[in-house]
Amino acid sequence: MITDANGLPLVIEVSPGQCHESTRFEETMNAVRIPQPVGPPRRRPKAVAGDKAYGCGHIRDWLKSHRIQDVIPTMSNQRADPSFDRDAYRRRNVVERCIGWLKEFRRIATRFEKLAVNFLAMLKLAMIRRCFTGLIDRA
Repeated sequence: MITDANGLPLVIEVSPGQCHESTRFEETMNAVRIPQPVGPPRRRPKAVAGDKAYGCGHIRDWLKSHRIQDVIPTMSNQRADPSFDRDAYRRRNVVERCIGWLKEFRRIATRFEKLAVNFLAMLKLAMIRRCFTGLIDRA
């Protein structure tokens, strides 16, 4: 899942349970559309925050090639990155809070839908509701 800085969901992908989420990183990032007040939506965020699982080389290389700042801590077997922004990383919790909000829907938390396409549809309905709730809260 990718959210904006306010915790509103932008993109969500569903993968098999045995598949690591970092394998779907590029596909998910290519689906991002960030609304702008004027003109077409932006396709790339300025920065991406993720946990240590996203610290592998191919993800960092992909972010660097697209001029996106990575806010990903290094793994214990890697050399520490002196430019790592701890304050920006602490704001990563908006994604976790959005996931927690989605799991308040019993249908999503217990995964009543067994087919991935149906589960994804329920997730998208919950995301739409989250976006409308966020817009109402801002007004």
